[in-house]
Amino acid sequence: MTERPFRPHPKPEPRNKGEIPTRQRPQPARVSPEKAGEIAILGLSWLAADPERLDKFLSLTGIDHGAIREAAQQAGFLGAVLEHLCADEESLLAFAAETNMAPDVISGAAVTLSGPAEWQSI
Repeated sequence: MTERPFRPHPKPEPRNKGEIPTRQRPQPARVSPEKAGEIAILGLSWLAADPERLDKFLSLTGIDHGAIREAAQQAGFLGAVLEHLCADEESLLAFAAETNMAPDVISGAAVTLSGPAEWQSI
C-alpha cells in the first residue's frame, strides 16, 4: 500500500481584530411614525376586507367587532395590527403584494409603532 503525501489545509484568511463573524439578517426598513400609521391603517383595512382574517385577528386580540373603532384610538393598537400581519408570513406577503410594499417596510412600520422585539431568534 502506498502512502499518500501529507497536504495541509490552506490557511484561513486573517480577520480584522475585534471582528466577530455573524450571520446577517435583513433589518426592517426605517419608517417615519406618520408613514407607519398609514401602513397600519391600510393593514387594518386589509384585515377588515376579509371576515375570516378579521375574525382571526379579533379572536387573538380579544376585541369585539363593535369595539374596533374605540380600540383603534388606543395607543398600541395600530402596532398590534402590523405585528399580527408580520407574525404570519402568508398574511404578510399577501398584504405586501396587494399594497405594492416590500415586507421589510411593513415590518419596519411595526417596529416604529411597537418598538423592537425584546428578543431575536438565532
